[in-house]
Amino acid sequence: MCEIYSAAEPELFELKTRSIRIDGVVTSIRLEAVFWQILEQIADEAELTLGTFITRIYREVVERRGEPGNFTSLLRVACTTHLNEGQRLSLSDSRYRSDTITDNQEPARRAS
Repeated sequence: MCEIYSAAEPELFELKTRSIRIDGVVTSIRLEAVFWQILEQIADEAELTLGTFITRIYREVVERRGEPGNFTSLLRVACTTHLNEGQRLSLSDSRYRSDTITDNQEPARRAS
């Protein structure tokens, strides 16, 4: 079952750092190569350059919530939302809310 994950090309999870100018400020963003691929795909679909797309996400977050605490994590969540066909995930939907993860074969059951 995990072959799909463990057999992934190592290049996909290598960290890549890219410089980007957001509102005149040059910054670096470090993401796994697979996330850069997904961001490029999203930008292409929107007919935007990658820089313009990332800047728009940044401005959107600043407008709604103020400075983003961890913009890199936000980009990863944007990628997973895109892969999930726009359906946002919620922590309240997760059955794995504990800080402890075990290697049990059966998924944890919710308390009734």
